[in-house]
Amino acid sequence: MKTRDTVLIALFAALIVVLSLIPPIPLPAIPVPVTLQTLGTMLAGVMLGPLRGGLACLLYLVLAAIGLPVLPGGRGGLGVFFGPTGGFLVGMALGACVTGWLARRVAAWARNGGLSVAGNTVACIVGGIVVVYAVGVPWLAAVTHMEWGKAALAVAAFVPGDLVKAIVAACVAWRVERVWPVLRESP
Repeated sequence: MKTRDTVLIALFAALIVVLSLIPPIPLPAIPVPVTLQTLGTMLAGVMLGPLRGGLACLLYLVLAAIGLPVLPGGRGGLGVFFGPTGGFLVGMALGACVTGWLARRVAAWARNGGLSVAGNTVACIVGGIVVVYAVGVPWLAAVTHMEWGKAALAVAAFVPGDLVKAIVAACVAWRVERVWPVLRESP
């Protein structure tokens, strides 16, 4: 791994920390608040690719695991991984990898900005929403002793906001790529 890769991984882990510092918005009857962490996951995946994006999210999770208050609400430590939001946290690294992998496939065929943004939006939706929810919802159901269907219905309240985050991440990635194409280089 090159120094540039290490710097980009650390930079995007720091970006996720900054997005996590924005106060979470609690929703009634759901133990999972609205945060901007998934925006950071989507940005890391779409801009850095599967390896670097996944490592940026993993670094963020390691910082949280060792107890640094980098999670929304100033939380940190291993305990948060065993709570209702633990599955969503674990799903972030996998979601960034999937987002990055799909975004790389899109970049291979997208010849204009509109196709690039649309393809990256789909990559963000699949990796940053579907994959993260696929890990987070069963975890939420298990930890809270909720029925799986009820847990899925509870987090459906987050889907509209996450769709907006996916569009924002795709647009930001497209604009940044135009002025700083180094982000699209391998790995």
